[in-house]
Amino acid sequence: MNNFDLTGDELLQVLATLANPHRLRVVAALAAERNYVSQLARELDISRALLQVHLRKLQAAGLVTADIEVSADGKAMKFYEVTPFALQLTPQAIQVAVRTLQAGSDLGAEVPR
Repeated sequence: MNNFDLTGDELLQVLATLANPHRLRVVAALAAERNYVSQLARELDISRALLQVHLRKLQAAGLVTADIEVSADGKAMKFYEVTPFALQLTPQAIQVAVRTLQAGSDLGAEVPR
């Protein structure tokens, strides 16, 4: 994914999703290696429930993907990994993105701090 493939609304969603320190830490950890929820939660020292919330938002924005694998003992484990992406935010890129914004686009209220 790169910002030339994104509509204005998709770019807003990606930027809003990345505007959170927990999600930045998740992306950084998954950039190093794919991981499953329990292990990732331990590494990041956050609850699994909170991690799941952030992973869902990252997945909805197209920044991570998930695959379910069955371990040797028959346990289903959901592994997450970063989707390769490159964003170059320039005034020209913003001009292009703005042309495709839907009327009333405003994700600002959805950005948790």
